[in-house]
Amino acid sequence: MIIGGTLEKLYGLPVFSFPGPSGTTAELPGPDAVAWRIATGSYDAEEAWEAAFARFCAQVDTTRVRALIVGAWEDAYDSAPSEAIQALLAARDRLPALRSVFLGDITSEECEISWINQTDVTPLLAGFPALEEFGVRGGQGLEFPALRHEALRSLTMETGGLPVEVVRGVGASELPALEHLDLWLGTSWYGADSEAADLEPILSGDRFPRLRHLALRNSEIQDEVAAAVASAPVVARLDVLDLSMGTLGDDGAVALLGGQPLTHLKKLDLHHNYLSEPLRQRLSETFAAAGVEVDLDPDDAEADEDEDGTALRYVSVGE
Repeated sequence: MIIGGTLEKLYGLPVFSFPGPSGTTAELPGPDAVAWRIATGSYDAEEAWEAAFARFCAQVDTTRVRALIVGAWEDAYDSAPSEAIQALLAARDRLPALRSVFLGDITSEECEISWINQTDVTPLLAGFPALEEFGVRGGQGLEFPALRHEALRSLTMETGGLPVEVVRGVGASELPALEHLDLWLGTSWYGADSEAADLEPILSGDRFPRLRHLALRNSEIQDEVAAAVASAPVVARLDVLDLSMGTLGDDGAVALLGGQPLTHLKKLDLHHNYLSEPLRQRLSETFAAAGVEVDLDPDDAEADEDEDGTALRYVSVGE
């Protein structure tokens, strides 16, 4: 799978792309009616991202803006969005209603997910203490040292390879309002170096008392993650458990079936998997009987073999 399109909704609002320098701004939507996407281009950008943001601030009543999306910036494959982050922080007093930010809404055509350069993104959270949703795409150079944030309800990190220090930083953070956590762990080919043990602070249930939606997906160690989740205290309070997009096979499925009951869940998402038909059937019957929505679609997952016949599995999103 590739990232073929940009976000269509954020913070429950439809996305509107702020026009480029040659576009018209005569009929812009209400400032609080949409999630504003500001982008230039990773290749041959017409202007710097900060210049586009300055035009946006000059033409929109930013005091009413609730959601902002940072799309492609110039040379995203070679440069981190440090200047875009600084521009947002410099405008924080002009954005009192801002509650949601997504950093790096960039398609594969603009820049492959694992080529997107990132940086320490926690200054945005520190600078916007009322922020309720934060998402970031791209793991190269991504940093997330542990922090405390009172208002954050949703945290999403979409990567082809999530560095272990980021996983540990999230696990060590104090996020008392967090309800939704979505981590794309990725593959070692693109920088993923965490182990299931690194997830323990998240799975213990101590750090995030309000967590209801947990996604640990797109992982090349999905069986190990599933085994850790099977006995994790946090699972008892979840409504949604998402272990999709990775290399989940029969070992992981057996661990889930043999672990703590998951029949309290509203949804179990395991799409893009490498399950045998007997295990797929067992999972389907078990959760259907309990009224749990379960997604077992193998999607585009197809195992290859290397030269010695060893089965090869792939995450859904890598490059």
